[in-house]
Amino acid sequence: MERKFMERAVWIARRGAGWTNPNPMVGAVIVKEGEIIGEGWHEKIGGLHAERNALKNCKKDPRGADLYVTLEPCCHYGKTPPCTDAIIRSGIKRVYIGCLDPNPKVAGKGAEILKDNEIEVMTGIMEKECRELNDVFFYYIQHDMPYVALKYAMTMDGKIATRTGESKWITGDEARRHTHRLRHRYAAIMAGIGTIISDDPMLNVRLENGNNPVRIICDSRLRIPETAKVVETAKEIPTIIAICSGDLQKIRRLEQAGCSVWNLPEEKGHVSLKAVLRELRKQEIDSVLVEGGGILNEALVKSGCVNYVHTYIAPKIIGGESAKTPVEGEGIGKLSEALILEHIKMKKIGEDVLLEGKVKKCLPES
Repeated sequence: MERKFMERAVWIARRGAGWTNPNPMVGAVIVKEGEIIGEGWHEKIGGLHAERNALKNCKKDPRGADLYVTLEPCCHYGKTPPCTDAIIRSGIKRVYIGCLDPNPKVAGKGAEILKDNEIEVMTGIMEKECRELNDVFFYYIQHDMPYVALKYAMTMDGKIATRTGESKWITGDEARRHTHRLRHRYAAIMAGIGTIISDDPMLNVRLENGNNPVRIICDSRLRIPETAKVVETAKEIPTIIAICSGDLQKIRRLEQAGCSVWNLPEEKGHVSLKAVLRELRKQEIDSVLVEGGGILNEALVKSGCVNYVHTYIAPKIIGGESAKTPVEGEGIGKLSEALILEHIKMKKIGEDVLLEGKVKKCLPES
């Protein structure tokens, strides 16, 4: 029975995907005499937390009821008051918690406050599932850096473009629609200057009620055309251009167009990706979806910055020694140095397949 109600809490928590960053996704279900009498989720950053939404939505008096919540209730003042206060006032008798909050401001304190107020607390209910729900949040809090995911589409022989550079479209319509749902989930989207020059993408979310991520262009030498779509729409969608040198007059024009230009340290001839990520952390950007080419992907992999990989595989063969692959560069010399993925998931999307997984081991920095 405990699992049934926590599964419901996990399911409704996902409704907050793309809207709560950098806060976690949280779901809460209130149960009385075996009946769900209220439920809610953290709908948007700055809005009510899941517990307060569930209490607000109660159709019966919650006194004596059980609360199932995917993440430990907060006990500090942030954008909203502590959820522990609301739970205590409500008269709830028992609280089932999926996983404890890694935020040092909470980290077990929320559960202790509830216990101190004679509320029975059980932790670790579907802990694995509740933890995975917020992999991004946990990484962001524990490592003080954004969570980075690579996304690319390739053929069955591992090509992301033909030998002439043609890449539209490797995957079908359904896979491309799925990509927009991915973009909605992440706080930012990153591409290299090569992608901007060759494809001139918008890097936006084309979904009804979708949330556009912040756009980041890694452009070491400031080669971006001022007519690029990301520049022309920079006043509508936040756009950052990360450089390590550039024409001051062009920088001013880009800033007038609405872009933010970050002049950052150089590393091996290119803008330092770790410096970019550190600056993004300062802006409270918790996650980045990378839709770059093989050069940017290789740099991120070698820097040890990649946490997750989304790979769309099309049932096509391109061939060709000069046709580009998802990760370019010199490559590794030994299989023992390979980036290893775990917790692999596979899903059929239209005519294509999505293969994805968490990074277990990153390449050492050379």
